[in-house]
Amino acid sequence: METPMNMFCHQCQEAKKNSGCDGQVGVCGKTAPVSNLQDLLVYTLKGIAFYNQQARKSEINLKETDQIIMDGLFTTITNANFDDEAIKDRIGKALSHRDAIKIMLKEAGKLETGEEKNFATWITSRDEFEVFASQKSIGILRDDNEDVRSLRSLVLFGLKGIAAYGEHAWNLGKHNPEISVFIENALLATENDSLSADELTALVLETGKYGVDVMALLDEAHTSSYGHPELSEVEIGVRNNPAILVSGHDLKDFEELLEQSEGSGVDIYTHSEMLPANYYPAFKKYSHFVGNYGNAWWKQKEEFESFHGPVLFTTNCIVPPKASYSNRIYTTGSAGYPGFKHVPGRVEGGKKDFSEIIEHAKQLPSPTGIEEGKIVGGFAHNQVIALADKVVDAVKSGAIKQFFVMAGCDGRMKSRDYYTDFAEALPKDTVILTAGCAKYRYNKLDLGDIGGIPRVLDAGQCNDSYSLAVIALKLKEVFELNDINELPISYNIAWYEQKAVIVLLALLHLGVKNIKLGPTLPAFLSPNVAKVLVENFGINGIQSVEEDMEQFMG
Repeated sequence: METPMNMFCHQCQEAKKNSGCDGQVGVCGKTAPVSNLQDLLVYTLKGIAFYNQQARKSEINLKETDQIIMDGLFTTITNANFDDEAIKDRIGKALSHRDAIKIMLKEAGKLETGEEKNFATWITSRDEFEVFASQKSIGILRDDNEDVRSLRSLVLFGLKGIAAYGEHAWNLGKHNPEISVFIENALLATENDSLSADELTALVLETGKYGVDVMALLDEAHTSSYGHPELSEVEIGVRNNPAILVSGHDLKDFEELLEQSEGSGVDIYTHSEMLPANYYPAFKKYSHFVGNYGNAWWKQKEEFESFHGPVLFTTNCIVPPKASYSNRIYTTGSAGYPGFKHVPGRVEGGKKDFSEIIEHAKQLPSPTGIEEGKIVGGFAHNQVIALADKVVDAVKSGAIKQFFVMAGCDGRMKSRDYYTDFAEALPKDTVILTAGCAKYRYNKLDLGDIGGIPRVLDAGQCNDSYSLAVIALKLKEVFELNDINELPISYNIAWYEQKAVIVLLALLHLGVKNIKLGPTLPAFLSPNVAKVLVENFGINGIQSVEEDMEQFMG
């Protein structure tokens, strides 16, 4: 009997024993074959990058190259795609695309062969994918030096976050070729054994720079398409119509579903990271857009059960489902799960077809309410800057003593109750700035306001952490300070997956120091790399609420 191939994955906060998932199934539910295929997909993307660098020098351009790389990286993010067949399809497409670039270079007499890498060149059929994918030589474990492995992991996981945000911007017609060039260069740098630890550290910080750039690009894509988020009260109850629940992050998908379901008698609700769709003016014209249902991604098993209608995953944050509702889950884009119906991508110039999920919804009962009331959000940079005078006056008068950035991800661990307790323990003269699903730990608490300014200011999705940086830089300018760290802003950030990694690297690039990161420090940080982050940037893990409160307020 053949011995099954194990996986190794340490890219998310729930890595087993804070070391890495190394058996047949990861904590997230990803199987060893899927994990290994994802490693192979990344490896083939490096092959595309290798040849596309030569193509760029020769002004040979295949339009879809950048998108194939972004989609491939996004597919390997935690909880995005569990479907081995979908990943094999992407590997096959990547290999074919790589070979097409090689042929074009060869025909132009520009193919450089002296330093050609393998990049899975011997693979000729899908049957060979899993065999090659299980080889240690293509995954992160190929690096015996734990510090090199740690730095390469930081770069790679940051690139996955960049690709995720870049794909959302691409879907809205925004693309910065410089970001794609960097992704290619950095992918190949993770294969370059000649780079020193100092050079890899510099690359980590450069990755943060492009993290800022891609979040700015996505912010422009969102606001130019849908208007600036505005202060909004979001309904969290239900109506009596059949409905569709939308999870994930992609606003273009959300827009097209709203358009196609208008007048159908089917209501639309957001879930988890789609909550901020409620803040955009362009979506408020749809009377069948009701509000938000439920909480953070990890509660979906119970919440999808009671919703009754179909659920659309536009991106990651899938939890392996119960059989009772698995037949009404749909995916699209980079998301996928065996047995889920997948809505195909757009033909150029066209739209996705959501007619099947809309018709499915009509056959199902309306949602069962799980809570009532409203929550307030919409405090992205444009809205907060509109309130700047009020905020500045509150700071100058002492009504607001300190801001706490509590952005990032939520997750299943019991230790994350810390963030609820921390929010409740904060003095009444402090304000929480948040983005991402971490907010679900405290956004429904009655924390009050300060002179009409809510004590929880929600900027939006994880990528809207960019808004928090813009707000901080604006306050730095208003108060005429030389250093962003002189502001009365403290950072207590929760993380889970790779989009949070790029947010962290972006903050480091902007010079933010003394960030608390939890509930655990990343498993992919070696002791030496962690020491560098502590000594140079003051990054440290959380302790008890009391200890951390004393440190922050002291």
